[in-house]
Amino acid sequence: MNRSSTRLFPVPEEQQGAARSWIDHGERTPMKPRPASSVVLIRDAPVGTEVYLSYRRGESPLGVVAFPGGSVEENDDEPVTWYGPSPAHWATALATDDHHVARRFVIAAIRELFEETGVLLAGPDASSLVEGTRHPQWMEAREAIAAGDRTFAEILAKRGLGLRTDLIKPLSAWLSPDFAHRRFDTRYFAAAQPVNQEPTLLASKGVWGQWRWSAEEIMQRNTTSLGDEVNQPNTVGRGLSELTVPAVELILEKIGSSRGCIAYLSHKRPMKVFSPRLVEAEGETKIEVECSTATEGSEQRGR
Repeated sequence: MNRSSTRLFPVPEEQQGAARSWIDHGERTPMKPRPASSVVLIRDAPVGTEVYLSYRRGESPLGVVAFPGGSVEENDDEPVTWYGPSPAHWATALATDDHHVARRFVIAAIRELFEETGVLLAGPDASSLVEGTRHPQWMEAREAIAAGDRTFAEILAKRGLGLRTDLIKPLSAWLSPDFAHRRFDTRYFAAAQPVNQEPTLLASKGVWGQWRWSAEEIMQRNTTSLGDEVNQPNTVGRGLSELTVPAVELILEKIGSSRGCIAYLSHKRPMKVFSPRLVEAEGETKIEVECSTATEGSEQRGR
């Protein structure tokens, strides 16, 4: 039985003006959402299931603290060697009728994960994966992609690598609320940390990134511990709901209540498209989300 509930989340501080204007002056035609992808990197640790979170500069639609990700780019249409489910299969998994669109979401997800963390879900064949991506040459490749000097497809082709699309799992789709000046259609994926690969910050842009115990972040969501630890002007003194978008907090809940990495990744879930909407509650603007109350990957026992 699929149970759901309605949840309220705060409007990000930088979007409160747009939200109030949307209510006070009446609704208008929303901005067209831009496609984006985000990857939840997950691993098992002695304390429980952990995810990799990082600080994002500027007004990121993925949140101040978020999973690796970013916009789909024109270069994501370039030809690459492809291992795993076909783009047509991915179209079904990602709730889109266009396999070209699905292909872009998948490539953007793997590209952004590599650019932001150095974790590369690619190999020379359908059963192999690159190892040890901490060499300076890999950082140079990440910087070249970030700067637009090289494309992801060029980096892969130079090293004879193909994308291991079988190593990411679809999670959910999120549309930015109508009032937002910058709207995104974001597909969230999950992937297990590969053996012999460890995430590192991009040298030119990275500020903070860490493995975090999902269950603990949820237990401490009403404190400012995470924001204080990130220690940036727009994180200190802020709780989890003020640092992340609803998608991140809800995914952390699901992972925190799962029985581990494998159980979470193997859980069969339909691709739900979330369409958060703006509401007024007790004189404040809030973002309302209808979400499932079911656990994913069974309940995680205490550790």
